[in-house]
Amino acid sequence: MKNNNGIISFFSGALGLDLGLEKAGFELLAAVDNDKFVIDTIKNNIPSLKGKEPILYQETLNAKNIRPICKDILHAIKTKNIVPSILAGAPPCQPFSTAGKRMSMLDYRSTGIFVFIEAVKIIRPSFFVIENVKGIISAAKKHRPLSERGPGFPPLSREEEHGSAFFEILKDLENLAKELEYCISWGIMNAADYGCPQSRERLIIIGSLDGHYIWPQATHANANPNGKRKWVTLKEAFKGLKDEKPVFKKFALKVEYFLEKIPAGENWRALPLNMQKGAIGGAYNSWGGRSGFLRRLAWDKPAPTITSCPTARATMLCHPTEIRPLSIRECAIIQQFPDGWQFSGCMSQQYKQIGNATPIAIGLAIGKEIMKIYKKGKQGAHKGKLICADKMLLERIIKRPTTQLNPLKMRPNKNPADAKTWLNNSNTNRRSFNIFSSVEDL
Repeated sequence: MKNNNGIISFFSGALGLDLGLEKAGFELLAAVDNDKFVIDTIKNNIPSLKGKEPILYQETLNAKNIRPICKDILHAIKTKNIVPSILAGAPPCQPFSTAGKRMSMLDYRSTGIFVFIEAVKIIRPSFFVIENVKGIISAAKKHRPLSERGPGFPPLSREEEHGSAFFEILKDLENLAKELEYCISWGIMNAADYGCPQSRERLIIIGSLDGHYIWPQATHANANPNGKRKWVTLKEAFKGLKDEKPVFKKFALKVEYFLEKIPAGENWRALPLNMQKGAIGGAYNSWGGRSGFLRRLAWDKPAPTITSCPTARATMLCHPTEIRPLSIRECAIIQQFPDGWQFSGCMSQQYKQIGNATPIAIGLAIGKEIMKIYKKGKQGAHKGKLICADKMLLERIIKRPTTQLNPLKMRPNKNPADAKTWLNNSNTNRRSFNIFSSVEDL
């Protein structure tokens, strides 16, 4: 009799999501990633994978090769007496990340999420899990810079509206749910809510072929826990850490000069007013919180999102008490990689693998919920449904404006009435949300 508890991993990275699923009782069968250093990392840590060697592919997954790769993997794992129950992956997120240029996509069918959906149709796993950045929810198919919005410019097209790319993804997920009778749930998970020492919000999509609604309940909370445990702090995460020669990428001397004047838990705003503009340069005349500029972490809070470059200007990760960025090992601890997990490549490659990974707590929480359903072996009641796990999130998405403008002081035309007219003209393309139900409606 076959043991139906295997994982096929696409866009695998350093296996953060998969290690979490493994901790819940599933076994990694195959991993696919086009990064040579990622594949080397997996190979070098195979003894940490309980001595079981997964099938590894160094491939770029796309619409043209996804079918032969899926077929090849299914053929290769037949001999293992295990069939895949979970298809898991974290497709590339750069087009949607708020830390990037947000160029988004004119045709998302060339992106990893569409390729992953096609893989679900081919493999038809009992469950699937997709992780991506939160920013995908507001991403437009076609990005128009803020400097080209407002009076004097054409109204937004539908492709330029907030969320136009995500709505297309949701429509395809709904079609997938109806075509193959999956129950598909989606929403935002914050890793800190599941015991990770990091506040990292991610879009999660979970599919169940048996029609089960699956969504992990938070185990931790920031304020007013109400029976939950409190968020894990950076101090707790580093308890017992002995790293006498930390490996890290150095800050520029100018950056170090300013960081020396900033206490733990603060950023550029803690500098004297006469120093702030010189400290962050052109960003001073921008808008928004800019909380990541010259940021020093706090011991009594979780870390912010671990990125692929802790020295980056807008997403800086400076140690609370030392004038240096978080080390390779510290970043790995925050992402919850096992002790001794080795990352291949140069320092930049190692930071990249760690920062791009899914926190293991997220994979573990999802894996536990899937394992509960798997052990029951019963049919669910929600076949063919696409469900948002958070009614308030769904309402916010429905009610949000289709676009935004620069602050008044940064606009060429400073007439509020003209801006209001332009915004009203750009809001005429709002689409229907009737197809997107929430768990509250079930």
